[in-house]
Parts: sequence; C-alpha cells; structure tokens
Amino acid sequence: MLSPFVNRNAAAMLCLSSLLCMGAANAQDAATGDTRLQWWSEARFGMFIHWGPVAIKGTEIGWSRGTDVPAEEYDALYKQFNPEKFSAAEWVGLAKEAGMKYLVLTSKHHDGFCLWDSAQTDYDIMNTPFKRDVMRELADECKRQGIRFCTYHSIIDWHHPDYLPRGKGDARPPETAVYERYVTYMKEQLREIVTGYGPLGIMWFDGEWDPTWTHEHGLALYDYVRGLQPDIIINNRVDKGRSGMAGVTKEGGYTGDYDTPEQEIGAFRRDRAWETCMTLGTQWAWKPNDKVKDKKECIQTLVRTCGGDGNLLLNIGPMADGSIESIYAQRLREMGQWLQAYGESIYGTRGGPILPGDWGASTCKANMIYLHVFTWPGDSLKLPALGKSVVSVKRLDGGAVSFSQENDTVNIRVAEDARDPIDTVIALELDGSALDIAPVGL
Repeated sequence: MLSPFVNRNAAAMLCLSSLLCMGAANAQDAATGDTRLQWWSEARFGMFIHWGPVAIKGTEIGWSRGTDVPAEEYDALYKQFNPEKFSAAEWVGLAKEAGMKYLVLTSKHHDGFCLWDSAQTDYDIMNTPFKRDVMRELADECKRQGIRFCTYHSIIDWHHPDYLPRGKGDARPPETAVYERYVTYMKEQLREIVTGYGPLGIMWFDGEWDPTWTHEHGLALYDYVRGLQPDIIINNRVDKGRSGMAGVTKEGGYTGDYDTPEQEIGAFRRDRAWETCMTLGTQWAWKPNDKVKDKKECIQTLVRTCGGDGNLLLNIGPMADGSIESIYAQRLREMGQWLQAYGESIYGTRGGPILPGDWGASTCKANMIYLHVFTWPGDSLKLPALGKSVVSVKRLDGGAVSFSQENDTVNIRVAEDARDPIDTVIALELDGSALDIAPVGL
C-alpha cells in the first residue's frame, strides 16, 4: 500500500506506471486526456443514494438537523434505525435494470452518521439495532453484478466534537473544538473506506464551502486519497474551486477531476469532464408523498446531459425500512427499458456535434451522429453544414425516416404521426469521424 502522504508527482508517476502496464486497451479519455476517467465518461449514467437514520423522519439528510428536527433528536435517530427490508441485491439490481453503470453511496453526510463499520466512531451502522455493514454488502454486491461501487463523503461533520463551524441548533461551545484533529479523523475514515471497501470508482466529496476548509486542505486531501488508490476519480468538491450550483471549477489552480452541476444540466463542454447530480424527487433523502419526475423528464434529462458531454448521477432516497419506494423503482425501470432500445446512442458517446437546444440534443461516436429530437421545428429537421456526407439514416426504433442532402445541408423528415412523443432517435452514418465536426447549433 502507498504511503498516505505520497505527493502528487509521486502518485502521478505510480498511476502512469500502472496504466502503461494495462496496455492499449485503456485509451485516454477524450475529454480530459486522463485514462482514469475513461470508464466513467463511457458509462454516462449512475445512481446516487442518500440514506441514513433521517429516513425515519422523512426530512432532508444533514440539512434538517437543528432545523426541522432538533439536533439532539436528530443525533439520536440511529438508536431506532432498523432497516430490515434492506437488500443490497435489490438496490444494485435496480441500478442495473435502470441501465446505470456505477453507484455512489453516502458513506457519511453532513450529519456525521457512517454507513460502514468505522473504527473511528461509534456513530455508525453497527451501533444501530440493524447491526449490519450496509456499505460492505453494497460494495460486494456491486462487484457481483458488474456495477462500479463509489462513495460520497462529506467534508462537513456536524456531529463530530472537533468540527467547526457548529451546525444549526448545536449548543456545544466552539472553543472546545480542534479543527485539525477533525481533519485527521476524516483522513482515517477515508483510509478505512478506500482500503477496506475498494477499489472504488469515485470518491465524491461535498461540503467544501465552510470557511474552515481551505484550498490547501483540498490539495492535500486530493493527494492523500490518490495516494491510497492512484486510479480513483475525485470530483471538484474536494477543493474550494466550485462555482455555486453550476458546479464549474474556477480558474486558479484548484484540484478535482470533474465538475459537479447540482440540480441543473451543465452547459455543453468537451474540454472539461462534468456530471450533473439530480434528485428523482425533490429531496435528496426519502420524503413521503414526494413529487417524482415523470418518465419523459427523466429520459430527456439523461439525453440533454449526455448531449452536453456530461454524465447524469440520478439520486434516490430509500425508505427507513430499507426498501425503495415503488414509484422510484418504476421510474428507474422505465429508463432502463428505454436504454435497452436506445443505449447505443448514450453509452460511450460524446456530446454533439449539434448543440443541445429546444429541439433536443445530439450524441456521437466513431462515424455516427445520434439525433434526439424532442420537438420538431417544422415539417423537417434541417441540420447545419457538417462537412461530411451522410451515408445512411435510420431510426433506432425501426420506424420510417427520410432524408435529403444538398451542399452539406441535410434535411431529416419523420411523419408527424410517427414521431416519438418523448424522443425520436435517428442515427446518421457519416463518411468520416463525427468527432472531427466542430460543435454547431441549429
């Protein structure tokens, strides 16, 4: 095992050495030039899971501590937490049915409760009535079912006595806290996770906005985690560079492998990897009678994200008994059914070259462009000059489509009564690489 204090250059050299040993099968990720991100950028779709004792209350994880739920009551919820219907096989199986390729579990949210057997604290799953290591079961099940296991870990910990600033409703005096002692605690927990539950696909950090966390902390933590597992992917929330909910990393030497738009679809961008994280309902943790996005919105959100050259990390919040509410499961299975028919236009693609708009979005790979038409602007869809000839056009559902091409202008026609109300997916075969075409709007 590498020293946890290996510096960035040493970690990079070790990572490069291991990648060279893998051979040419792992080509560099086209967006970032970083081989580590290849599997992730090809996967395009993952499951986010926010879960913990707060599901008993049905309020938001972390944020409801000291607001909707008094801090003392919130911190004691784990004593009642007994999710007897939890099944790692069912959770991971649902992710697989949905067509998701990776799963990100909240190992620890801002509330400090841990979903694994941590030697650093008693505030964990093993001290609930349930007494089962949820994270171990999920990590093992992901391996069995071919899903990449990943973890979310908040830098914030309002439960820990040394974390500053205190959370809302917390009466403990700040003078008793030693923040750097908390940082050491967090690193020890991360060591437990990476070395004990890995190899992980992603370490998804959050909570970097508090003023106690500095740019220097971010750089050091990135190096520390990469030292534990050189090929791990780490998001930009490890550092201070994230620009609000848009999630774009600001200039100035900030670290992190990809950007993290939250509850919104990121802007089209090919030169920097990004991933939209979004809730299937309106809350990250389970909420009774929550409003759930319909099938059309879910599919079009996935398509618009991939059409912008990003990934979609779609969140569910399991219930307190460990089961996943039926409406969530239904929606995910509907997305999986759609991906069974149209997955070639999502997995392993790049966004563009035709920019997303009111009409829909496009994806591409090799010599193929996939048009995802949500709204037809008229009798036909007129494409801008592509600089390539179209060899053939087909609909992925086998329906009728016609096209004409004159002076690089391509017109696509589908009869109005034959258009898919969610997404008419049309594949264009070109006489050259689609990635050679500069992104262009309609």
